[in-house]
Amino acid sequence: MTRAAEIPPANAAMAAQLVADGQVVGLGTGRAAAAFIRALGERVRGGLRVRGVPTSQASDELARQVSIPLVSLDEVETLDLTVDGADEVDPQLNLIKGYGAALVREKIVAAASKRFVILVGPEKLVPLLGSRGKVPIEVVPFGVAATIRHLRALGLNPEQRIASGQPVVTDNGNCVVDGGTGPIANPAKLEAAIRAIPGVVGTGLFLGMADTVLVERGEQVEELTRSRS
Repeated sequence: MTRAAEIPPANAAMAAQLVADGQVVGLGTGRAAAAFIRALGERVRGGLRVRGVPTSQASDELARQVSIPLVSLDEVETLDLTVDGADEVDPQLNLIKGYGAALVREKIVAAASKRFVILVGPEKLVPLLGSRGKVPIEVVPFGVAATIRHLRALGLNPEQRIASGQPVVTDNGNCVVDGGTGPIANPAKLEAAIRAIPGVVGTGLFLGMADTVLVERGEQVEELTRSRS
């Protein structure tokens, strides 16, 4: 019998049911994505045939533990579905991601997917992106101080992310800088300005990418869908 602690969150279980036999699925990074990977693993052990494309070493290891067959992104032309979490979701389903430091790989996989599904709790819903105070930015290690100066000139309050006294390093070997910000009036303009800085690899602004957001509200799931009008 499945212990209560192993029962997946309602939105992760719902997302796992979206996967059809034979599909290629992008596997996000973080707590919500891990819950989805475990729920998908249960379906795989029940006979579902899928292939997963992980967005981080952590997701790769978890997927292997739950018996999900894996392929690299270079081995497939497109993904049927990617499921991931988010740190902020605005009313237009624009996102901020990257608190887990996998933002660039997550964005590459999401961009290769026919459908991008996000799992969050209601606390992640915000009126404007930036409401939680930061935009993660992945930068190359060379000249990181110069890159930070450029970010500060944009009006951000950038800080290199440190954990256990050491700079956080992504699976790509890059650094993470958290661009301190308040609510962002024009996310697209900010994204373009940050991406224009030499040394920036990518940002945690995922604009116009999410197709569906599944918001877990206790045992109920609210489904939000991006308007394409």
